[in-house]
Amino acid sequence: MAKKKRQPPHEEHEGEPWLLPYSDLMTLLLALFIALFAISQTDQTKLKQMAQAFTAAFNSGGPSFFDAMGPNPGRRAEMPSDEDAGNSAYIQENQSLEEVQRQMEEYIEANNLKDKLTTELSEDGLMIRIKERALFPSGSAQLVAESQKIAPVIAGLLATLPERVVISGHTDNVPINTAQFPSNWELSSSRALNFMKYIIAQDARLNPRRFSAVGYSEYRPIASNDTDDGRQQNRRVEVFIARNYRFNPNESVTAAGGGNGNPNAKATGNIPSTGGSSGIGATGDSKVGSTDDSSATGATGGPTMGGRAYTGDLPPALAN
Repeated sequence: MAKKKRQPPHEEHEGEPWLLPYSDLMTLLLALFIALFAISQTDQTKLKQMAQAFTAAFNSGGPSFFDAMGPNPGRRAEMPSDEDAGNSAYIQENQSLEEVQRQMEEYIEANNLKDKLTTELSEDGLMIRIKERALFPSGSAQLVAESQKIAPVIAGLLATLPERVVISGHTDNVPINTAQFPSNWELSSSRALNFMKYIIAQDARLNPRRFSAVGYSEYRPIASNDTDDGRQQNRRVEVFIARNYRFNPNESVTAAGGGNGNPNAKATGNIPSTGGSSGIGATGDSKVGSTDDSSATGATGGPTMGGRAYTGDLPPALAN
């Protein structure tokens, strides 16, 4: 009887066993990328609701892991969500201030005024600092010819903004005693008032209700008065544009400062302070040792002193 030939056992290919774990790995990677894409597109409102649901389900009054979760505040500033609609006003205002600063810096660069004008943008607002020699002769509040070039530029930029503006005068610690200026209080306040009135006269779009003038004498130095260079830096006029909005990652930002003359707006009191808190307002009432900036006086309908229209030492075109 013939014997049946046995077929040799089937031998698996050498590389075949790796296919199964490889396919599993590819499936897991695909699921991972789908999950990452879904997370990047998640609505922040839905994410917050989901976090609250997990917190309620897994925690019993203790601190939750989800409490620390949330979008990056810096990223929210760039791409505000529906939940962060209140901060969009802050972002828009910040962009406007940055644009004004950029234009001012371009003007300074084009006219070689770096040694006379500087700008600084902070959380309080935009500050434009003008050194004394660009506006006034030494010991005087009479505007010089160069101020007639600078003031229209600043007025044009201010006309594009709704924020309130505080113009402050500063001196060094060298005493002055003349018939017109018995002390640095009168000199600093007169300079601030004259420059404010001159700026308002440059552009009909400027609302005087937005403006305040204040004199700080020698009590808000930005440099040491022990050197000539320091005293020169301290003799200045500052144009401060105060922010109306604050960025808050948790709550909607509310308007402040009454940029459009709105009596219901809330003031933030964000006039910057660089030292002592003494000030003399445009009405001539001094406040020494005060802890706020209430000495700044508004210029509704133009500056006044003693209840009468104030002209001060202005150029002949404005004195009338």
